[in-house]
Amino acid sequence: MGQAFLPGFLLGLSLILAIGAQNAFVLRQGLRRSHVFAVCLACAASDALLIAAGVGGFGQLSKVAPWFGPVMRFGGVAFLLAYGALSFRSAWHGTGALQADGENAGSLRAALATCLALTWLNPHVYLDTVVLLGSIAAQYDGARLAFGAGAVTASFVFFFTLGYGARLLAPLFAKPGAWRVLDVLVGCVMWAIAFSLIAGG
Repeated sequence: MGQAFLPGFLLGLSLILAIGAQNAFVLRQGLRRSHVFAVCLACAASDALLIAAGVGGFGQLSKVAPWFGPVMRFGGVAFLLAYGALSFRSAWHGTGALQADGENAGSLRAALATCLALTWLNPHVYLDTVVLLGSIAAQYDGARLAFGAGAVTASFVFFFTLGYGARLLAPLFAKPGAWRVLDVLVGCVMWAIAFSLIAGG
């Protein structure tokens, strides 16, 4: 069991280390100190559900329902383009100055809605968790649960480290200019992912 936990942890961590739409949002929430626990928990719990589905043997979803992939892909493209545009608009107007401990922060409902949309409308998350992790877990006969537990643990460690570790950068982001740069980078990430999804279609 222990021999499967570590590979699951390392693979799960490697899959979510890359900067993406979800990670950029968690970083932003962490910098603002806005609903950090709820956002990190929502991301990690979503990953846990998807990993459980993959380890449980649902890695063949795309074969059973061939329409699922295109629907998720174009839904994700639309959302990422819209969110990226909002980031660019925020950078243009320079409205992202860091406020102290949640001042002028958005509502919890809005934060969770955005977080869950960035998670569940991203086709890559299904490829990484359900398909890839699910197929590799199948190789650990008798230890799939441990492998999945390792991947889930990696997700919780990563998101809570990102969310709460972001506040170490708070002095830098007290300057509006730094927020404008972050907004531009977030917008570029969103649009790059969206165009990669279009090209991959």
